[in-house]
Amino acid sequence: MTASNERNITRKEFVKGAGSALGMAFAMGLAGCSSEGGSSSASSSSASSSDSAAAADSSASGASEYILVTEGKLTGVSDMAYPPLESIPDGSTTPEGFEIDMMDALAKKLGLEMTWLSPTKFDTIIPMIKQGGKADVGVSAFTITDERKEEIDFTESYLDSNQGLVTQKIATDKTQEALDKSGKKIAVQSGTTGEDWVKENLPNATCVPLDDAIQAMTGVQSGLYNACVIDLPVASYMCTKSYTDLTVAISIATGEQYGIVVSKKNTKLTKDLNAAIEEMKSDGSLDELEKKWFGTTI
Repeated sequence: MTASNERNITRKEFVKGAGSALGMAFAMGLAGCSSEGGSSSASSSSASSSDSAAAADSSASGASEYILVTEGKLTGVSDMAYPPLESIPDGSTTPEGFEIDMMDALAKKLGLEMTWLSPTKFDTIIPMIKQGGKADVGVSAFTITDERKEEIDFTESYLDSNQGLVTQKIATDKTQEALDKSGKKIAVQSGTTGEDWVKENLPNATCVPLDDAIQAMTGVQSGLYNACVIDLPVASYMCTKSYTDLTVAISIATGEQYGIVVSKKNTKLTKDLNAAIEEMKSDGSLDELEKKWFGTTI
């Protein structure tokens, strides 16, 4: 990441998959057989049942080659404080969001049931996946970076992202120049690329690492911090839904991509998740999730 003074507001775009052949191959190998199931019009009901059973056996066989915490389940871990990507609404114990719906769909394609651990601090998730034994995948808007890839594997990207700098609407200091001064406090989520950007591009300000983005936004709202830097889709969503007295003062074009975190030992799981992601890109289901959680394709 290099120092950037870009002020233009950039639109996030979903990664458009071109590997339709890979997606089709995955669907043939792992997906359950439909009523059309490749049978001819003259196929008997017993032949159809046999095809369905064979498809189920194939799916179970593939899943059995994964290294899983719990057999038959794909166990995920997230900080669950990054709406609309993932969060647990007040009064509920059930997570929701774009990444939650995406992982449900991906797990189903692998013949597995998606399950989640309790919310975990963002900067502890990669070490947890690397160590193994507690979770199979980390899903918390992880930007794919070479540094992180030294510790774990990433799937192919499923979403593009940039960073957003958030201030109070009534703030007078909203530019990078005005905020890059001694005495200015910029909140970030610890261990994120937003933290990296602040340290590189606002070196004279004080970077304040926090547990999650909600703490950062709340701190800016209360006046404890002058600004915060978090992923642009999350910043835009929260400024619209929950923190209407805050605004995205600067859209920072960092060109990041999100990937699912997987252990380097779980190579088949990574491979099959990649195929399932490509299938969701090709059939438009990722676009549908984007419309559901962002209101439109971006």
